[in-house]
Formats: sequence, structure tokens, C-alpha cells
Amino acid sequence: MSDSGLFSISDFAKFSRLTRDTLLHYDRIGLLSPAARGENNYRFYTGSQLPVVNVIRTLQQLGMTLEEIKDLKDRRTPELSEEVLKHQIEKIETKIQEWVRARKLLNTILKTIHSVSDVSENEISIKFMPAEAIILGDINDYSNGRTFLDALLGFYRSMSEKYTDLDLNYYVWALYTDERLKQGEYGRADRFYFYNPEGHDRRPAALYAIGYARAGYFQGEELYLKMVDYIETSGFEICGPAYVEYPLNEVCVAEENNYLMRIMIMVREKK
Repeated sequence: MSDSGLFSISDFAKFSRLTRDTLLHYDRIGLLSPAARGENNYRFYTGSQLPVVNVIRTLQQLGMTLEEIKDLKDRRTPELSEEVLKHQIEKIETKIQEWVRARKLLNTILKTIHSVSDVSENEISIKFMPAEAIILGDINDYSNGRTFLDALLGFYRSMSEKYTDLDLNYYVWALYTDERLKQGEYGRADRFYFYNPEGHDRRPAALYAIGYARAGYFQGEELYLKMVDYIETSGFEICGPAYVEYPLNEVCVAEENNYLMRIMIMVREKK
């Protein structure tokens, strides 16, 4: 900094956390020009130009181009600046909401993976499970030759219509009614659901028979049969739906046949 209170371009670059080349570019496009020029056309800046640099950097981070920022500079009035800044604040609020939703999604996925960190995959157990917030779809329609995939697509369509602001990136799982289990029909889920901290539905707090298997999608019939037999021989009976999930899936396992499947069937002791 000189005795006149001016910064050389090199010093101003250090204070503004920009490069010399960036300042030269700003000068060429008329976005930020030196406050003065000395001998040999040396560029000099003042401390009062630092806030301008900070605003340029902030507006760039919010997605404004240098051309847009220059246009604001060239036409700036208190009214125009207020309008632009309010618009940028609205963009920030939208982005904050997007990041909050993303954090909820990632926390739910982490919780799902962690839920099987210490399970015994070869054992079936009966334990009490607390209620969990879920969003539950309508009863699936398999009439007129509709398939499992048709039902799943219908679930997504219904969710997007019912909940316009809902994040549909959550894992989707399958619910089978106790009637379907007792009939031995394991190929068609009665409903779909996904865990969501804002869900108004609940997977009930209850006793569940819980079993695991390394299997790909639609490969769990053997585990169903083992669990039904285990429930019967352990003095329990099925009294509610089965919740079928894949806590370890394509997100964290490379081979589809090595996904970890979990079945939770609501049970009660026989009277």
C-alpha cells in the first residue's frame, strides 16, 4: 500500500483474495477498474473497492454471471439493487430447503445401513420394534394383467400427485398383508411404503419376527417359508403385515445377489 492510500494490483489481489489475472479480466470487461493509474499505466486500487469485490464474489457463488453482475453495476440504483438482492435471497432460501431435504434423505439412508451393522444374518428372531414414521401408498391394483412394475409406477405417480413437495428419492419397500402371507403368495406386494421423518403413517410398534437373507430383488420366497415355519414352531402367530426391505442394496453392495434382504412380520403369542 502506498502513502497515498492506494494498493498496487498485486497487493490488492492479496487483500481481495483474487488473482492478478482475475483483476485484469475484471478491468477488461469493465466490471471493476482501478481507481487510478500511475506511471507506465500501473493499476492502483483503494480499500473502498474491497466491498465491491466481496459482493461480486457472493453474487457469483449464487450463480450470477459476470455479465449479469456488470449489468447491475452499470444500471445500479437503490431500487434495482434491492430487487436483485431480494431475488438472490429467494434463491438462497430455495437452495436451503433443497439441502435440508437432501440431509433428511441421506440421514435416512445412513440409518437404514446402520440398522443392520450388527445383525446375525442366519438367525430369525422375535423382538419388539418401536413405531417408525412412513409414507404408505394405496392398495396396489393388479387387475387387467397389471404387473408388480405397473403397481410400483402407480405408487410413484400417486405419491407425486398427493404430495407435490415430497422427495421421491427415498428407498421404496413392499408391504404384504397377513392374508397374502397365509395364502403363500409372495410375488405381489399389497402396498408400497418408504421411511420418511415427516410421514403421517406408521409402521406400528409391535412384536416382529425378523429374518435376513442375502438375495436380489424378488428372491425372498425361501426366507418367507423359513420364517412362517419359525413363527409357528415358536408358539407365535402372524397377526399383521410383513415389511420387506433391502437395507444393503445397490447403493452400497456391488453384486445384486448379495444384497441384504430383511423381512419383518408382525406376530403375537398364541393364546
